[in-house]
Amino acid sequence: MKRRLSALLTAASLLVLPLALLLCAQWPLRDWLQAYSLQANDTAQILFGLYAAIAVTAASVSKTHLALVNHAHAATKTIAIWRAWLLAICVVPWALFLLWTATPQMWASIKALEIFSEGLTPGYFVLRIALVLLALLVLVEAVAHVLQAHRRLTQPPKQP
Repeated sequence: MKRRLSALLTAASLLVLPLALLLCAQWPLRDWLQAYSLQANDTAQILFGLYAAIAVTAASVSKTHLALVNHAHAATKTIAIWRAWLLAICVVPWALFLLWTATPQMWASIKALEIFSEGLTPGYFVLRIALVLLALLVLVEAVAHVLQAHRRLTQPPKQP
């Protein structure tokens, strides 16, 4: 599971390239062509939404996030399990609430193929998907940290 999650996060990191291109293209499109700048902006928002939804979990997996869990890896086993549980206590209710409230809105948005209000570009529903994806990934990561800390606690000490 860890390998699949890492592969997904690595693939999602490539979204930053078209995102940067679209953001840079907005001004020439608006000033020179005088067309398509709103569509470029809307598409960039979609890519940024997906990128940001995955970035939080990617930072945690790569141990670059500033969350409490990073310190749990270097701590003693007992402290690590407490820190993992405290992080889960903070994150899991938020993620579950977000999934509970945002999932029906996401499905309604997908069914209607919700569009951006200014550019009338289809794809706003992808941002709603990204919100649910963010909550789901954060939930899975918090549970995985608790399970990993429990595994560390129950492992016999390594023999020198």
